[in-house]
Amino acid sequence: MAQDAVSSLIDKLIPLLTKEAKLLRGIHGEVADIKGELDNIQSFLKDADTRAAAEEDMSEGVKTWVKQVREVAFRIDVATDQYLVQVALHDPHWRGFRGLLQKTTHLLKTLKPRHEIAAEIQKIKASIQKIKERSERYGFQSTDQGSSSGSQSVMWVDPRKDSFYLDDTDVVGIETHRDKLIGWLVKGRSHRTVLSVVGMGGLGKTTLVKKVYDHRRVQGHFDCHAWIPVSQSYNVEGLLRSMIRQFRNARMESLVARIDAMDEELLIHELRDYLRKKRYVVIFDDVWKIDFWEDIKHALIDNNKGSRIMITTRNTEVVDFCKKSSPVLVYELQPLPPIEAWKLFCKRAFKFDFEGHCPLELRELSYDIIEKCKGLPLAIVAIGSLLSTKDKTIFEWKNLHDSLGFELGRSPHLSGVNKILSLSFEDLPYNLKSSLLYLGMYPEDYSINCVRLIRQWIAEGFVKEIEGKTFEEVAREYLTELIHRSLVQVSEFDFDGKARRCRLHHLLREIILQKMKDFSFCHVLSKKGSNFEGLTRRMSVDRVSYDVLKGFEDSHIHSLLLFNLDELPKSFMSTFFANFKLLKVMDFEDALLDFIPEDVGILFHLRYLSLRNTKVRMLPKSIGKLQNLETLDLKQSLVSDIPIEINKLCKLRHLIAYHRNLQIDFSLTHEKGIKIQKGVGCLKNLQKLYHVELNHGGVHLINELGKLRQMRKLGIKNLSKETARPLCDSIEKMNYLESLDISSTGEDEIIDLQSISPPPQFLQRLHIKGYLEKLPDWISKLQHLVRLKIFWSRLNDDPLKALQNLPNLCDLDISSQAYNGEQLHFKRGGFSKLRFLCLRQLDGLNLLIIDKGALVLLETLLIGPSPQLKKVPSGIRYLKNLKVLGFCDMPKEFEESLDPKQGPCYSIIEHVALVYLRHKVGKGYYDYTNRIIRSKNLTLAS
Repeated sequence: MAQDAVSSLIDKLIPLLTKEAKLLRGIHGEVADIKGELDNIQSFLKDADTRAAAEEDMSEGVKTWVKQVREVAFRIDVATDQYLVQVALHDPHWRGFRGLLQKTTHLLKTLKPRHEIAAEIQKIKASIQKIKERSERYGFQSTDQGSSSGSQSVMWVDPRKDSFYLDDTDVVGIETHRDKLIGWLVKGRSHRTVLSVVGMGGLGKTTLVKKVYDHRRVQGHFDCHAWIPVSQSYNVEGLLRSMIRQFRNARMESLVARIDAMDEELLIHELRDYLRKKRYVVIFDDVWKIDFWEDIKHALIDNNKGSRIMITTRNTEVVDFCKKSSPVLVYELQPLPPIEAWKLFCKRAFKFDFEGHCPLELRELSYDIIEKCKGLPLAIVAIGSLLSTKDKTIFEWKNLHDSLGFELGRSPHLSGVNKILSLSFEDLPYNLKSSLLYLGMYPEDYSINCVRLIRQWIAEGFVKEIEGKTFEEVAREYLTELIHRSLVQVSEFDFDGKARRCRLHHLLREIILQKMKDFSFCHVLSKKGSNFEGLTRRMSVDRVSYDVLKGFEDSHIHSLLLFNLDELPKSFMSTFFANFKLLKVMDFEDALLDFIPEDVGILFHLRYLSLRNTKVRMLPKSIGKLQNLETLDLKQSLVSDIPIEINKLCKLRHLIAYHRNLQIDFSLTHEKGIKIQKGVGCLKNLQKLYHVELNHGGVHLINELGKLRQMRKLGIKNLSKETARPLCDSIEKMNYLESLDISSTGEDEIIDLQSISPPPQFLQRLHIKGYLEKLPDWISKLQHLVRLKIFWSRLNDDPLKALQNLPNLCDLDISSQAYNGEQLHFKRGGFSKLRFLCLRQLDGLNLLIIDKGALVLLETLLIGPSPQLKKVPSGIRYLKNLKVLGFCDMPKEFEESLDPKQGPCYSIIEHVALVYLRHKVGKGYYDYTNRIIRSKNLTLAS
């Protein structure tokens, strides 16, 4: 991580070498020298960071050296930011003769900060020189040159070894998983098949697969078998030799002569010849390398005899590589459910006490401890075993409960858990380590909005530019990789299968928090720890009192996230920005905040500002001075007018600003956008503008929107008949548009969207709220469309004919009088990808026909109110993938027909896991009650 900090600093120093440093004699050379020394020191830091993965492997000298490098990196980072702020305060826009005078004045005004940075650079250069001398004194080597001669490997006990010796009575909750995997091994196709068990470290993958491997059905089904541990570093020839030996040993055959002298090619030929007529099974346990399959696939011949290869891994991308040349079955191992977790805990904690049962007085604390394990068997076993050595008292139990994070790093009983979970972090490339650490800034069990996280990563500078992709696309790839590596858990998926919200496993978060502290990455200010010492550039504040917060100020902080604060009074906010001049990320989301001080404009470095879900009503004009601002999030704030100064923010990419009134039901008026001023066309980098009110700006504003060629997501409010055609013209120019949301001025305002030609080729989401005389023809040509919602459209022609062949449509909502007809017919073969269908408030609908073979992937169906629909659509019985079925305010006879005991239509819906009736009970957006008709392993989200 020290290496990563230095790498980002080198990137930061490059502009100084090309611009500012040239303006003062002497700085350019000094900055160049510092950059050169940092380039040299990076390679040593890479090796030091590797050894820091296990601190016991590092001498005190190396630890001190790494700490000094971090400190000097911090000094350079702060000095550079402070210098740029001072220069920016006097930065004129030079033009002609007047510009020449301004330039002279500029140089005079910035002379002092330039001298200050020069003096600081001299000190930093001297510090770096001393650090370099120490590295030579200790004889450090870079990774490319091999490990340091002073590095010694310290052994640690891998708790996974227990998997080989566990009796069946020592494990719980694996029977179903075991039987499923055994079936995959001994049944199915004759082709060589790869089976993979995937999950985060500590889930029990090795334990499960060992039980499968040792089972008599498996041992008896295959002619030969082998178990090969792989781990992070392996030798291909070693793996091949091990397979040959195990295959032959299993059949009591003599070993191959001179096997140790064979090279990789000869070993592959030997294996292929040996396996040519045999049905074999081989387990590769703990695979890390993504392209591992390329190393061994040729040795394991596909002889059409039903041979099987099983892989355990933390990374789903390992499995993806196998698909190139072999059928693949993936088994994603899940955490233990609460009942099984409790059984396992009691087996370990009370193995020799209380006949294996938890005493009543310890139950509540035991439940809380198990909850922290989140179903992770490795942690449950380790913590239970540790508690088995303690006195069975509330004091001992509570002591562990309250200090679990500390014990992970200290207790020898838990060192294996720490190490196994840390392995995944250490295996990350450098660009992903900072990204993962950043999740530790969010509170425990916090469900993190993925888009919010991605924008913060970008603002931090973690995301590297890749030609042909936006920063947001690259950051999404980062997140996907962390998910595939089983480091980040998805807590909510979007309709298109992408992660919408995510979180860290509790124990992994404890490890992340410790690494954040070790690397000086961030300080978490919370009720557990309100004191702050040391150097850091990031601060996360959670549930602290105002008395603690008001005494805190640090001009070095560049990222500040606030959670669960009781108050942010004006007296505090009046000096807030002056105390944090170097902020890059400022997140006030959900804070009790009602105004932003005028001096927000001094935050030259600010890239991310969120006022989401606050009571702020106005933005100060100084907002226009935030030259580096990329994201301005005003969603669910009370801001309705955007000052014209916003048009100066040439780097702005995301402007999210609308307020949804949840006290009234869904309507055209329950959501308000923002009023923006002329000149918005200057924001050439704007990718998201959501929502803007067109009745303030009219045609002139719409023409300005046409200049925003990088637009990805656009939300429009108050579209009128007169402004519809100009809007269509502007949309045609948005070649990258992915999401479009259009609302008319009222339910009776007819809008014509027919003239968009050609339609945006990358459009994925389309929401139309307004009166359409007909469905625009171009919608049926949207090959990438995944979500379509139409409301108050009053269509007379059945829209399904135009939509049924859209190849990627997953989510369809036709509601709020969007269709006036009496019948909707879903025909065989139509809507082949649709997973979510909503048909609400269609007053004229009296017949819903679903053919067999239609909507084959549908998972959720919501219907009603539809007062004319008296009978349950019989075609629902054909929807075999349907999981959730909801009816809202349907006629009495309709609801009675679904009664589980005597309803004649219950058989139509009895294959669906969750069926419920919903009734409106108030005027608010969420004022409904639900009555569950049928529930099987699913719950209804609020």
